[in-house]
Amino acid sequence: QVQLVESGGGLVQAGGSLRLSCAVSGVISSSAAMGWYRQAPGKQRELVATIRSGTTTYTDSVKGRFTISRDNAKKTFSLQMNSLKPEDTSVYYCRLNQWGREYWGQGAQVTVSS
Repeated sequence: QVQLVESGGGLVQAGGSLRLSCAVSGVISSSAAMGWYRQAPGKQRELVATIRSGTTTYTDSVKGRFTISRDNAKKTFSLQMNSLKPEDTSVYYCRLNQWGREYWGQGAQVTVSS
């Protein structure tokens, strides 16, 4: 059974940095797609970044500020967030997709004060 547990997040001033991590238990395919999503109050969940087989993608609003990475040895993937803005405030979720199934983390609050 695959489970995802998030850590990180918190409160930071605008311009600051935070790092989110997602620890994965269970078997992970080398071709698994991993991603980070976020959802602000009253808004739809949006895709922030993905990584699969070394290829990364980012939504335009975070390009150049956020970096997604994967550590196969530790079975984790992370989102480094720099130059944070108040509009980045959301609950962030990690997601893993493999063999036709998807798994989600529990969510982590990120709050950026102005």
